[in-house]
Amino acid sequence: MNLKPLPAERTVIVTGAASERGIGRGVAQRLAGAGWSVGIVDLHAEAVDSGARELAEATGATIAGAAADVSDERAVDAALSSLEAELPPVTALVNLAGISDPTPFLESTLAQWERVMRINATGTYVTCRRVAPGMVERGLGRIVNFSSTAAQTGGGNYSKSAYAASKNAIEGLTRSIARELAPHGVTANVIAPASIDTDIMGGRITEERLPQFVGALPVGRLGTVPEVAALVELLVGSEGGFMTGATINLNGGLRIG
Repeated sequence: MNLKPLPAERTVIVTGAASERGIGRGVAQRLAGAGWSVGIVDLHAEAVDSGARELAEATGATIAGAAADVSDERAVDAALSSLEAELPPVTALVNLAGISDPTPFLESTLAQWERVMRINATGTYVTCRRVAPGMVERGLGRIVNFSSTAAQTGGGNYSKSAYAASKNAIEGLTRSIARELAPHGVTANVIAPASIDTDIMGGRITEERLPQFVGALPVGRLGTVPEVAALVELLVGSEGGFMTGATINLNGGLRIG
């Protein structure tokens, strides 16, 4: 069987792409530069609008944005419907919307647990469930969901139990999607980063906070957004069709094997 090429006109949906220093923004910008039309989805309409405008100006690509709480099925459906009306068919989905939580287990509450699980795990389910039927119908699709090294270690320098559990749920869901949708030309993979230079871990990692995050990394530095975006580009590309159901550790050697 020949590799199925990506269509010339194709769209990637990137959730959590409004933050200027976030991985989502970097992924959206890299894929826009690689010929993709991009639909960005994030919680706040003003940030989505400004983010889409800035990306379009920076790349010259076709960019559209829609605001939605990814854990709200109706909101996601409305947002995706609006993007589908403006953009070419959705060929790829990159799920980056999520929250962290530094609360230790013994101090946590059920409300905190449910909030983290709903946004991170349920949000990933909702967006995947919304776009997958169209991918199956067209016989081609790429799904990239984001976990974390914290899922494997039980927590990290910042986030704790609820976050780790939510990321494990994402990994299990992604493997199931990969198994069920592979015969339809749809791949689903997970990227599990360690400390990346963004603001999700309690804000900007300042010089004072840096040793806390770098000390355990054999490479001796934080990861960068462009490094993550480059891996996403590989997974959503034409040559990404043989890798599915994988969790790829992008962690500077923090966890090997």
